[in-house]
Amino acid sequence: MARSSDLHHLSRRERQIMDVVYARGRCSVADVHAAIPAPPSYSAVRTLMRILETKGHLRHEADGVRYVYLPIRSRRDAGRSAVRGLLTTFFDGSAARAVAALLAESDARLTAEEIDQLRGLVENLRKEGK
Repeated sequence: MARSSDLHHLSRRERQIMDVVYARGRCSVADVHAAIPAPPSYSAVRTLMRILETKGHLRHEADGVRYVYLPIRSRRDAGRSAVRGLLTTFFDGSAARAVAALLAESDARLTAEEIDQLRGLVENLRKEGK
């Protein structure tokens, strides 16, 4: 099996497939084909799922005559890995620069609850000395 790569290195179709698999937990090629918008052919979806398996994102189990695919890592772990890649690639490893960029987006509208949550996270970091 190939070394697991980050989600930000996936094509648009591969990300769509992973979204379906994460949402359902386990699914067949037919399940994915039915769930993605304007899907390519069934055989193309099957090929992409095999590629995702080779990349280390999916594994399969036999379920009668069909394969059922499951994610290798949790969505949370995969997301953390993708964020690390984004930080390194676009923000020189700086979480502060990434957060500033997110908050600077014109459509970034935070609720009071979200602001309080962020404030709490920052306070916890201060207490831990990070």
